[in-house]
Amino acid sequence: MKRGFVILALAVGVAALALGLSFRGEKLPLPSPGDWALPSAHPPADMTLSTLPTGAMPSVAAFAFRGGGFGDARDFAMTAILVHHPRGDLLFDTGFGRGVDRHARAMPWLMKVLSSYRKATPAADQLATAGYDPARLAGVVLTHAHWDHVSGLPDMPGVPVWVVASERAFLEARSPSLARDLGALAYRIYAFDGGPYLGFAKSLDVWGDGSVVLVPAPGHTPGSVVAFVTLPSGARYALLGDLVWLREGVEIPAERPWLTRVLVDDDPGAVRENIEHVAAIHARFPEIRLIPAHDARALGELPRFPAVAH
Repeated sequence: MKRGFVILALAVGVAALALGLSFRGEKLPLPSPGDWALPSAHPPADMTLSTLPTGAMPSVAAFAFRGGGFGDARDFAMTAILVHHPRGDLLFDTGFGRGVDRHARAMPWLMKVLSSYRKATPAADQLATAGYDPARLAGVVLTHAHWDHVSGLPDMPGVPVWVVASERAFLEARSPSLARDLGALAYRIYAFDGGPYLGFAKSLDVWGDGSVVLVPAPGHTPGSVVAFVTLPSGARYALLGDLVWLREGVEIPAERPWLTRVLVDDDPGAVRENIEHVAAIHARFPEIRLIPAHDARALGELPRFPAVAH
């Protein structure tokens, strides 16, 4: 009995040490910047971008990237991004919707224990208050299909939901109760039929003018994407989804600690490779502004709907 207790205590101690070490700062290798040229873009003069904050989850930087502080309090934003384009408006993710209390049940049990959330006005209601009918949207483009990015879909019935086939399959296989709760969605399955873009092997130039370009960035989920957006002013943005949760993940670069990788990443190795790739892009083109989906500071630098960036 005593020997068994000692072995158990040692195992617990080793596990605790390993967990603690996973939060220590450790930079990922920074690849040499590629020899890519900055892709051309010809955004229309009236193209704009706005944010629609829908809530937040209070947390700390330690859970977002290795080396982040437990005393560094951060709000993990739940924000949709509206891109107006004369050929069709796109909403990137939805943030929290009217049914968020049900949708939050899709969180891993440990995240339910460790986290909380606060609600704000759903994106569909913000649009309606401003006199914008969500039916005008050409689609909601999902950076990926986790609950906090899709919660507002039922609030926009009939609006096309743009995903790659692997991401739709992921949602239905991994979160069947969430998929049922979301109801019958008007999926638009797309493929990356364009050539290389900033070192990514494939791309989709949504409107054919270089203003909105999607690239595959699997790892967090099988069908995760990054969206590159260029506005008429020349301002460029990389909407990173959950590749990293805070900008420091690319700027350092550093991956999530082991605990959060296990909880949320489908393929941590692929996430790591994509972080390193985006870090190389950032090193070569620092003018491309990094916008992780949950970085309240980065999102707070953008205009809040109905204000717009041109």
